[in-house]
Amino acid sequence: MEKKEKGSICERKIGSGHLTIPFPSLPRDAVVSTPVPLVSLPPNDEATPQLLPSGIMNAVVFTAIALLSVLNYTIAILTDPGRVPSSFMPDIEDCGNPVHEIKRKGGDLRYCQKCSHFKPPRAHHCRVCRRCVLRMDHHCIWISNCVGHANYKVFFVFVVYAAIACIYSLVLLVGSLTVDPLKDELQSGDSFRTIYVISGLLLVPLSAALGVLLGWHVYLILQNKTTIEYHEGVRAMLLAEKGGHVYKHPYDVGTYENLTTVLGPRIFCWVCPASGYIGSGLRFPTAYDSMASASVR
Repeated sequence: MEKKEKGSICERKIGSGHLTIPFPSLPRDAVVSTPVPLVSLPPNDEATPQLLPSGIMNAVVFTAIALLSVLNYTIAILTDPGRVPSSFMPDIEDCGNPVHEIKRKGGDLRYCQKCSHFKPPRAHHCRVCRRCVLRMDHHCIWISNCVGHANYKVFFVFVVYAAIACIYSLVLLVGSLTVDPLKDELQSGDSFRTIYVISGLLLVPLSAALGVLLGWHVYLILQNKTTIEYHEGVRAMLLAEKGGHVYKHPYDVGTYENLTTVLGPRIFCWVCPASGYIGSGLRFPTAYDSMASASVR
């Protein structure tokens, strides 16, 4: 078989005949282009596998903190803060209990006219719950319950986890805006920008409020005070200064002892979703106990 090309004519000799196939003539400098489909690859494709584990870790950590916050919130709602037994009677002759709270006027032992029984130390009557609550701190409208002796630790741990969850989500929000702003602009920037602005407007004041609330209760725990006792202590301190005396909170037994009295003796269980309160709520260690033991020695 022979093949002969001349100009635009291609001739092939097959057997004894000739086969002529015409082709259109093209200029010598012509370029033939074939359309090839282009596949666009995502930017920074090599860095994507490195960012994936951190995103999963942040999601797991935030979900765990949020679940612990919701769990403690539920327990704080369902836990009774502490009821005064109907048979409670203060023993003024008990030398082991040197602190007996009395009325500011008259000097009598504290007696609740509405509940018709004596009130133990640190107990107060709640007008919303319509009963006396042991070691009452305040009535919280957000849990529709009093915060008292039996659920104070759970309420405090709830505030801890809620504050951490809000601050953590705020950090993730700011980080997503600063680390990868180009990616957000490509993904329908207006809608994502609106979501970020709304989330920031909600998270900033909520994080600030929870941070202040957490700092306040940390201060109260370190002093072994309740919110009611703090305000009563301010009045007592002013009266003591007028009389030339120094006021000292009787239930302040030292920083570590104050922490263990409220949060429990085991440090690793301080942030666990359990009440862990100590004692019956009818009697609490005082600074006079350590003074009495020191004098005996």
